[in-house]
Amino acid sequence: MSQRGVSAYLAQILLFLAVFAACLFAAAGRLDWAAGWILLGMNAAGQILTALILAARNPALMAERASQGKRDLDRRLAGIMALFGPAAIFIVAGFDFRFIWQPEIPLAPQIAGIVLAAAGSALTVWAITVNKFFYGVFRIAKDKGHAVCDAGPYRIVRHPGYLGAILFDLSAPLVLQSAWAFLPAVLTAAVIVIRTAREDLALQAGLEGYREYARRVRWRLFPPVW
Repeated sequence: MSQRGVSAYLAQILLFLAVFAACLFAAAGRLDWAAGWILLGMNAAGQILTALILAARNPALMAERASQGKRDLDRRLAGIMALFGPAAIFIVAGFDFRFIWQPEIPLAPQIAGIVLAAAGSALTVWAITVNKFFYGVFRIAKDKGHAVCDAGPYRIVRHPGYLGAILFDLSAPLVLQSAWAFLPAVLTAAVIVIRTAREDLALQAGLEGYREYARRVRWRLFPPVW
């Protein structure tokens, strides 16, 4: 295990949280925004819980997830999915909160959004911690004995971590009570779908046992649609 890699993973979490906080509250122009703190706290809780579980069960994966990987399309898609997409959601919602754009989202959908965002975050944490090959960028690590994961949520969909991210991103505008934030949220979700399709094809072509797994677990993301 690389202690430097684990430290890099923890530093990455702190950096992401700092960026998200800056996007939220700089755009809002104030700090007394309860919904912003709720969503930031949920984001932080998911990332910190993931780090704690990985530190106890699979610290090597922490180091792997902190690595930059190749500068290819998957890395760019991963950057949009994990950083730039959520940041855009937070910025738009922050300006919406500052300037009170219409239409406004009432309390009941906001509460539903909090529940859905928590579910999405929990699903992503579960997927990452149960799959010891859940890297930050796509790779098939044959040198590390890369094998198909069919435990936990992988018994239901083939890419549960990405489904959790989509749930969180599409719930964030509800939590932040910003209808306009659905624009970057939907675009971010679309990027995740594209990344899922590319990754699934590559796994079927290159990972032993994945085609058979895909026959058993039919749905990539959205049962019973796709």
